[in-house]
Amino acid sequence: MAASGGAARRCWRSGAGLARALRGICGSGRATAAVRAEELAERLRKSEEQQREIPKDPTQRWLRELAAMSQQLQQVHPNVLAKILKQRTLYQNEEIVVIDKPYGLPVHGGPGIKNCIADVLPILAKMLENMKAEPLHLCHRLDKETTGVMVLARSKEAAEKIRLLFKTRQVEKIYWAIVLGDPDPVEGVVEIPIVEKEVQSHQSHYKMTLAPNYRLCPEDGKVMKIRGNRHAERAVTRYRRLAAASACSLLELQPITGVKHQIRVHLAYGLGCPILGDHKYSHWSKLAPQKLPELTLRRLKLEQSKARHLPLHLHAHRLCLPLGQPLDFVCKLPLFFQKTLRKLELDIPKD
Repeated sequence: MAASGGAARRCWRSGAGLARALRGICGSGRATAAVRAEELAERLRKSEEQQREIPKDPTQRWLRELAAMSQQLQQVHPNVLAKILKQRTLYQNEEIVVIDKPYGLPVHGGPGIKNCIADVLPILAKMLENMKAEPLHLCHRLDKETTGVMVLARSKEAAEKIRLLFKTRQVEKIYWAIVLGDPDPVEGVVEIPIVEKEVQSHQSHYKMTLAPNYRLCPEDGKVMKIRGNRHAERAVTRYRRLAAASACSLLELQPITGVKHQIRVHLAYGLGCPILGDHKYSHWSKLAPQKLPELTLRRLKLEQSKARHLPLHLHAHRLCLPLGQPLDFVCKLPLFFQKTLRKLELDIPKD
């Protein structure tokens, strides 16, 4: 009995020891889990701080500010957006209002778009005139990423008159763009029809592209006229180089016709000089960030992996409207465009 009682006591002691050991292991597990949770929370906190943190590198800071500005324009109240546009008014009379369109603001609404110029025109009209003012009217459009001169009309009659001037090519439009490469020749006219086509890839999408009505004869290399695409639109763009440096050029462009994405397509596919920051038309069959020359990356102090953040450098610089007497409007370059010119050492001509 004594032996059996001793065995029982040993058994109890070993069982108690095992229980204590198990409790220790479980406690250790809980402690480890708690530590891991704390570490994870700390990492998340640091990650959020880094996202909020202002980058030390000026280029990264500039790109982030530009992206933030574009997002803010989509998040502000329509009244605030109308006030921003009012502050960017360049000219107004009894027929028209001319504004400096900011970067990243679409003209028309669509999927995923909260704010656009068209939606705030009634508010803008009241801010510029009075509460009984008729809503302003769109006369033409600019791409979401394009900045510069934009004309609005105060009445339907004025809008129709101005649209007719655009349609009959009586409005002179001058754009400035920074492009990759150097056009050859440095001045000329691109006259190639444009058509919209579906791009067959792992992520199908639509793009505007060239639809030339000629081809080179393989035997003698002579130009042969061929039947044109019946869906293609005539497109004509004049261009001239203003400056060249850092594997880039500053071009002055005059679109004679008004086809969708005309300048971007003619420069990228016609001249082989895509606009800086034009990620859509720098490739045909894929959706990918623009590939930049090494020299350009060095001057911009940018890594290729960050190139996707570069904005489109296309600006509606000047517009001449023949309303009775010709009205000539010039819009200065946005700050991000000016900074890029300085970084790339592209000198704006004095004339």
